[in-house]
Amino acid sequence: MNAILFNENTGLLRSGWRAAIFLFAYVFAAAFFGLAGQSFVLVLQAAGYAGPTAYFVSNAFSSLVPAILLGWLCGKFLEKLPYRALGAAFTKGWLKHFLLGLLIGGITLSLAAGVGFAFGSLRFVLNDVSAANVIGSAALSFAVFAVAAAFEEALFRGYLLQTFARSGLAWLAILLTSVFFGALHAGNPGPSIISTANTILAGVWFSVAYLKTRDLWFVWGLHLMWNWMQGSFFGIEVSGLTEITKYPVFKEIDFGPTWLTGQAYGIEGGILCTISIVIAIAIVFFMPNLKPDEEALRMNTPK
Repeated sequence: MNAILFNENTGLLRSGWRAAIFLFAYVFAAAFFGLAGQSFVLVLQAAGYAGPTAYFVSNAFSSLVPAILLGWLCGKFLEKLPYRALGAAFTKGWLKHFLLGLLIGGITLSLAAGVGFAFGSLRFVLNDVSAANVIGSAALSFAVFAVAAAFEEALFRGYLLQTFARSGLAWLAILLTSVFFGALHAGNPGPSIISTANTILAGVWFSVAYLKTRDLWFVWGLHLMWNWMQGSFFGIEVSGLTEITKYPVFKEIDFGPTWLTGQAYGIEGGILCTISIVIAIAIVFFMPNLKPDEEALRMNTPK
């Protein structure tokens, strides 16, 4: 029984049990924070201070807080690790990683949209609204996408992925968290087999990105800019969602076919996305100057 529960070399609870404890606590904590957040939004809406995206932001923030908090606590009490090991601290190189993530995330989405445009399947026309509306909408959507991406990365590339990786089970962790990531988005409007497969593939991309830097800043930048460029710049549906960006820079005209462009689900529902993400995985994996902080690598190296 002792061998089933504990690693005989480190004396620590085995990674599967650690992940189970995190998930069990997370479900209850997220439900608590979610209920509190939704109640607060109801009050704001009744007073006329909250818009249609308020519930989306509230749910994302209510999920982010317990993911970070429990990731830190599980690392501290189950593995004797400081908060810095979670990869969400302002460690050396965090800003460089975040900005690089924004750059690569934007280029990757632009590649998918550009290929669709080149083949005549996608067309983009400038949105005929005032610059003030576009700028205001872009700023608001950036904040919304930032919270949403932070929640998903803190949950899927946070403690769950990391605790398995520290036990030498990185590829198992990538598989499990990527499948869960795909399952989460299967509840969005209009999913398909291709969209779910692409979301799982994106989970692999984000996991590889974390393992390259051992922090969440780079992968947060990738995820955030992919979503923002998709919805707020090109005017494409983001995993079937359209209400986050009211005035995108461009309006998308999608000629299909669905298997190529995704149409109502957005570009993530077609193989344009598949091709772009496969290329992005290779780029991130082979980037020679993308390295983790030495302390972060030491804390997250399998023992």
